[in-house]
Amino acid sequence: MKNGNILNEREIIKTVFLYGVFLCYVLFLFKLLLLSRVSLLDLLNSQRTLERSINLIPFYSIKEYIFSDSATIKNFAFANVVGNIAIFIPLGTYLSLFKNDKRVKTNLLFIFIVSLFIEIIQGLLGIGAADIDDIILNGLGGFVGILGYKFLWFILRDEKKVRTAITILSAIGLPVLLYLLFVVRLRL
Repeated sequence: MKNGNILNEREIIKTVFLYGVFLCYVLFLFKLLLLSRVSLLDLLNSQRTLERSINLIPFYSIKEYIFSDSATIKNFAFANVVGNIAIFIPLGTYLSLFKNDKRVKTNLLFIFIVSLFIEIIQGLLGIGAADIDDIILNGLGGFVGILGYKFLWFILRDEKKVRTAITILSAIGLPVLLYLLFVVRLRL
């Protein structure tokens, strides 16, 4: 019975750790996507000038980046495209891990809704650019995260082993996430 308690304690510690890392990730997303261009105080300032940029044409921004002659725009474009994909990979992975419903469609729909909500807030508050391409790229990133979870499941064939693998990956990524969250001032 004592071994059973130790295993349960380990599982509880892993679960608490994973939810803690997930919370840090959500805070990082909030900071990056909503507070990277304005501070929380600026956001609440009624005198703030709103500059809105909204793109509702799919692939328009991506096409503009690809066909630009400017090296600066191409560098920005690469960072924007890769960044929008990369920041949603963990969401796809954690959703697949935490939710009982492991269906790709369900988790992908949730990711698209979260991304849409963020873009609507950015557009309404005039922070950043509300862009349908960001929703598409975020969805692609979430899909990559879901596929990463499915790949781990395919290789390991055991939920506890998958959870352990994601715990290890989260432990490796946590210092980077904390650095980005608390040290780096994001003014994109």
